[in-house]
Amino acid sequence: MRQLNPRETQIAIKEIKDYFERKLSEKLNLIRVSAPLFVTPKSGLNDNLTGVEKAVSFEMRKYNEKIEIVQSLAKWKRLALKWYGFHIGEGLYADMNAIRPDEILDNIHSIYVDQWDWEKVIGKSDRTTDYLIKIVKDIYDVFKETERYINNLYPKIFTHKLPEDIKFITTQELEDLYPNETPEKREHLITEKYGAVFLSKIGRKLNSGKPHGTRSPDYDDWNLNGDIIFWNPTTNAALELSSMGIRVDEEALKEQLQIADAEERKSLEYHKQLLDGELPATVGGGIGQSRICMFFLEKKHIGEVQASVWTEEILQECRENNIFLL
Repeated sequence: MRQLNPRETQIAIKEIKDYFERKLSEKLNLIRVSAPLFVTPKSGLNDNLTGVEKAVSFEMRKYNEKIEIVQSLAKWKRLALKWYGFHIGEGLYADMNAIRPDEILDNIHSIYVDQWDWEKVIGKSDRTTDYLIKIVKDIYDVFKETERYINNLYPKIFTHKLPEDIKFITTQELEDLYPNETPEKREHLITEKYGAVFLSKIGRKLNSGKPHGTRSPDYDDWNLNGDIIFWNPTTNAALELSSMGIRVDEEALKEQLQIADAEERKSLEYHKQLLDGELPATVGGGIGQSRICMFFLEKKHIGEVQASVWTEEILQECRENNIFLL
């Protein structure tokens, strides 16, 4: 089957991004806003991810002020909803670009991250599993619409890959299914079986005594979060497209900071506002732009849809396999 050449790929990338962005904003009632590339450490706004990644930082030399490149906009978005006067049922999204120098490079991991970061105001009564499932189904509809759109543009090139429905499963249910497998292998097996999976409740220890994965304690509620994962037939592997969740309230933040041994964060500006009840209840997440393009354009390497830096070993391997990196 013919593949798009590099120039055609660039055109198709824009088609996918423009269409997905428009449909996501319509489905979730979001407007696009400008977002920061960097924040101050003392603001507490940067995303700590799993807690071990170190943010890229620099100094404003004329002002003796340390600045960090954002790792995601998880906390900033919630503040922005308050600043801009958003109401229940309304939300925002932004193009987020980040640098993650601790990343281990492979065909789906790059030190350059591009995603849509979105956030929406909800009522406190919406902090439920049922509401989370509704939001996930809405987002999955956008994925399916995007697949139909790009496949219609290139009918002789791309195939139908997504099932009609997305499978919902918790990390504990997944561990019970495959108790002797690693978390990565479990995701591989369940996604290969169902094609599209929302894996929920990531962060807490499971019955085995180990968590499925780590999550920063100060934005997602570990009982109300999860990842959207697709089976990618091009690479024969599971591919995470989105991490999202209903955000912590005051009690969930206190508990999760204690579990993570990170209670010193309570003194940061963002955390103080949250604990004082000054921030709206929200749901939000990030959706990987390059990974979406990689999936729908049936590329074997994320470097085929984004420009980044790769090791000589990776470059040589791609040359040997006729993979064109941008």
